[in-house]
Amino acid sequence: MAQASPAAGALAGIKVLDLSRVLAGPWCTQILGDLGADVVKVELPGAGDDTRHWGPPFLQDAQGQDTDQASYFAACNRNKRSVTIDMSKPQGQALIRQLAGQADVLVENFKVGGLAKYGLDYASLAALNPRLVYCSVTGFGQTGPYAERAGYDLLIQASSGMMSITGRADGEPGGGGVRVGVALTDLFTGVYASTAVLAALRAREQTGRGQHVDMALLDVGMAILANQAAGYLNTGKVPQRQGNSHPSLAPYQDFPTADGAMLLAIGNDGQFARWCEAAGQPEWARDARFATNTARVHNRTALIPAMEELTRQRSTAQWVALLEDKAVPCGPINDIGQAFADPQVVARGLRLDLPRGAGDGIASVAGVASPLRLSEHPPVLRHAPPALGQHTEAVLRELGLQDADIAGLRSAQVI
Repeated sequence: MAQASPAAGALAGIKVLDLSRVLAGPWCTQILGDLGADVVKVELPGAGDDTRHWGPPFLQDAQGQDTDQASYFAACNRNKRSVTIDMSKPQGQALIRQLAGQADVLVENFKVGGLAKYGLDYASLAALNPRLVYCSVTGFGQTGPYAERAGYDLLIQASSGMMSITGRADGEPGGGGVRVGVALTDLFTGVYASTAVLAALRAREQTGRGQHVDMALLDVGMAILANQAAGYLNTGKVPQRQGNSHPSLAPYQDFPTADGAMLLAIGNDGQFARWCEAAGQPEWARDARFATNTARVHNRTALIPAMEELTRQRSTAQWVALLEDKAVPCGPINDIGQAFADPQVVARGLRLDLPRGAGDGIASVAGVASPLRLSEHPPVLRHAPPALGQHTEAVLRELGLQDADIAGLRSAQVI
């Protein structure tokens, strides 16, 4: 399993001030941190990010007992230093302005205009630091009739149409709209936001100026409809839910086996012909109803039941073994435990353990490794998801504050 790496990342020297909470913003800043940026996460004293309390499940201590710290927070806050500052207090606002004055990037997900009353909005901080890339993440964007509404992933999955194409068809057992099993819109917004931040940093090299990045969950939710949106926009036909089958490919879905189920993801006619040969039905590939993908899509009601009769005759492992050397995409439907035990997942080092070192009884925190694989500047694993306020004093000293200053701020409950 992967361990912490001391190497410098591609974004070494970039300072990120993270004023975001929950998932979309923190996912963005975690990506930047994985790439080597120094990410300082500002949290409310005594409470912190909402997700610190979103349990169960909770992190466990060295004895294997649950703590009061939710594992949700750990998913999106590694490679960050936690600083507790109360921005409702003038002294807290001054500290954040100091941090922003030295930052390259600021990421926030307050409601539109929510930081203006503290003097921490883009206009105020850009005047202080014209090179600052300021990324705002909201539910509906900085403009439009819904701009002031709060936005949540589940709400966006519903309003964007994502739930209308996820789940089994109406009329089938279990039919009806279903959310994706993770907060997909939040996660994609984090990925898009990190891309936009990197683009703005690149542009700054040419102009010397930062800029405001306006990221909206709704915009992202519509964008990731991808082929389903393109199909609607170019034909006027509204896509429908159809379970695990694909609107444009067949066979591309789950199939029953002798001991459970498997996935076949056949994407072209050659793969289908090879499957037919392996399954002992080579004539199917020459049948006019099934010879081309378009024909198979139109005739799936005849093809799929016939295939299911065959797939039930072997176990999932037998099908995978049979098709592995025939370039026919086939695999098991794993649960998450089975996925982490998969030899390929193990070989790629996709589980990592980061030592905590916060003196709170949590020796290390497990997580999923970054999927970004750079040959010269691989992701840098330096910090486990931090304890609340773990790095407050260290970061404030970097601003030039002395022990007496820090003690005064603590006494005033600013930090």
